[in-house]
Amino acid sequence: MKRTINTSRTEAEKLINEWIFNARDRSILKRRILDGLTFEELSEEFNLSTQRTKAIVYRSLDMLSCHL
Repeated sequence: MKRTINTSRTEAEKLINEWIFNARDRSILKRRILDGLTFEELSEEFNLSTQRTKAIVYRSLDMLSCHL
């Protein structure tokens, strides 16, 4: 299942700020969704494994989808 946010950059950022409570997860999701970084780039930037980074992104997208 592909998880996406179909909204403007401003609205996406507002939703992320409102519903993703963990600052690290919020930063990761913004860099993925708004800046288009790959999971590998995010993993390096945040010093996490690629699998952990993917889990954070997918969990955060699932949380956001409940509020769309």
